[in-house]
Amino acid sequence: MAKSIRLYIAAPLSAGTSVALSREQAHYLGAVMRLSPGATIFLFNARDGEWRARIDALGPKGAIAVPETPSRASEAEHEAKTGGGPWLAFALLKRQATDLVVQKATELGAAALLPVLTARGVGERVNLGRLEAIAIEAAEQSERLSLPVIRAPQPLPALLATWPRERRLIAAIERADAPPPMAGEGPVALLIGPEGGFTPAELDVLRAHPFVEPATLGPRILRAETAAIAGLALLQGPLWRSR
Repeated sequence: MAKSIRLYIAAPLSAGTSVALSREQAHYLGAVMRLSPGATIFLFNARDGEWRARIDALGPKGAIAVPETPSRASEAEHEAKTGGGPWLAFALLKRQATDLVVQKATELGAAALLPVLTARGVGERVNLGRLEAIAIEAAEQSERLSLPVIRAPQPLPALLATWPRERRLIAAIERADAPPPMAGEGPVALLIGPEGGFTPAELDVLRAHPFVEPATLGPRILRAETAAIAGLALLQGPLWRSR
């Protein structure tokens, strides 16, 4: 069968070891996909890779699946050598736009999502549980094995004060006389500002940190969610070609 039904499982996956599925996953398999015991699905996580599994039991309160054979090896070794995918730091947007950023950033391979509080931002808090559910669904759909780490929002100065110096931070700045985002060597991150852009004071703070590199996403003024998607695609291109 086509590899169309993939479920993220945090529990260890190994051949012949039964895995309990959640009530929501059982509802999806039975009521939405109309599967029954004996059907084949795929289970995955970053640690154990992806496994072809058989549904052993299925009911309204949960389900049991049994991994049988591995279908994709874990990417942990590759991630350790390359530093993983890029991080995305982004000014909080309205709920629907933030949800879109999380979904598309997961599909594009972002390793960490860091919401940032800025002067012109429109949000102050997020429902981390909902964002994690969006990331899981995006990983299941896109055949990704890992999930991005999603952090609680923090002010821009706090983000910069605790930034790991070995990771380049590429800041997308409107009308900047700068090159487009480029992955280069070593770990990298992309910073996207709010709809109104960074304030002059915030730009001064960014320029004061040597690990921050200004970048442009082209001659047009993009919506913040569009900028996040475009910037990640530019950063990931060389990494995809290297695999």
